[in-house]
Amino acid sequence: MNAIERAGYTEPTPIQAQAIGPILEGKDLLGLAQTGTGKTAAFALPILQHLLSGERCTARALILSPTRELAEQTRKAFETLGKETGLFALSIYGGVSVSAQLRSLKRDMPEIIVACPGRLLDLMGQHAISLKDIEILVLDEADQMFDMGFLPSIRKIIGSLPEKHQTLMFSATLPTEIRGLAREFQKEPVRIEISNSQPVETVNHIVYPVMQADKYAVLSVILKDSATGQALIFARTKHRAQKLATRLSEEGHLAASLHGNLSQAQRDKAMQKFRSGKVRIMVATDIAARGLDIRGISHVINFDMPDTPEAYTHRIGRTGRMMHSGIALTLTTPEDRSMLKIIERLVGKPIERKIVSLGDKEILNSMDDRADTMQEPAAASNGMRDQRSTMHNRTHEKTSHRPPATHATNSFAHRAKPDSTRRSVHGSPQKSVRHTSGRHPKEYASIP
Repeated sequence: MNAIERAGYTEPTPIQAQAIGPILEGKDLLGLAQTGTGKTAAFALPILQHLLSGERCTARALILSPTRELAEQTRKAFETLGKETGLFALSIYGGVSVSAQLRSLKRDMPEIIVACPGRLLDLMGQHAISLKDIEILVLDEADQMFDMGFLPSIRKIIGSLPEKHQTLMFSATLPTEIRGLAREFQKEPVRIEISNSQPVETVNHIVYPVMQADKYAVLSVILKDSATGQALIFARTKHRAQKLATRLSEEGHLAASLHGNLSQAQRDKAMQKFRSGKVRIMVATDIAARGLDIRGISHVINFDMPDTPEAYTHRIGRTGRMMHSGIALTLTTPEDRSMLKIIERLVGKPIERKIVSLGDKEILNSMDDRADTMQEPAAASNGMRDQRSTMHNRTHEKTSHRPPATHATNSFAHRAKPDSTRRSVHGSPQKSVRHTSGRHPKEYASIP
């Protein structure tokens, strides 16, 4: 209770109020709630309460996380909330020294293991860790675990647990596959669903109609005029995220990147800078879309439209957390119109459009059913249509030939062929975890 008070908790969120009781009663639970509503504390607090009695210095609770960042964040939550309990939590994931984790297992003898499935299976194969005393299993962000191809690993891990254990599943969405997981791994679970897993109501949604080649120029205006707080920008691929972060830094912004091509040390350094405020802008792939709790984020900007409405929910859930307000901005091209309609149905209302003027060019709002393309000055529009046609014919080429970029004196008018290829938003590759291969088409070198 002292730790709860120090953490600033006064009233439970809806998912906490409904989940803690059944978990304390030992029931299996399927918790569905928007990201950013306090799901970690909803299972961490009753687990800590349960572990206060019983054997110490042996692993009794296992939390499976899809990403290294979420695993480490969950471990820190247990550390904060269990500060005076004498219970120890250890995070296990790839990308870092396995010897250090082995030493900690032997030295600290943790009661709580927070792990990514890949590294956990490696240690189990070396007989370095035993799950024979696990009493509570948590599958955190269960829908992403399935999307990242973890189901075979999860089955192996669960097969190593005692037959009698409590299974908790938490997710922001409930696709058919998750219902199957619940039937397979849980016994008469209590189902708790908060607001049908829609995006949090504390987020204000805005769409910026834009041509693909003008994305960076529009983003520059947004960062200058609107997104003045900490901003998390989502790009479709690792290459685009790195390229965009580099360009923002060159233009004087305090920016960093977060994606699967970085080492764990680089990712930890970027996260620390962003959390501490030393970096104002983080450009990331969907590796940062799930579970990460950075309360200073005022804006989430979709530089690239996500491929699914569920991905949109997870992305914009990085702001407006724990009843604070936030803003979600999306740069939307004509090719994104169908996904925008789906997202608007998810949100439950039309999303506000804002138009950005780029000096000598006017971008008109043509995201309605009657228009197929954005309108540009006549001299440029035909060229853009030719570019789109050319790009369509070259979608299977590894690279494309393009004229060198030009910079206008009063805007960043970097021109490139539109990238009309949609990519999967799930399963950003990581060295330490298993994922479904072949989910990403070839990447292009240009930012727009």
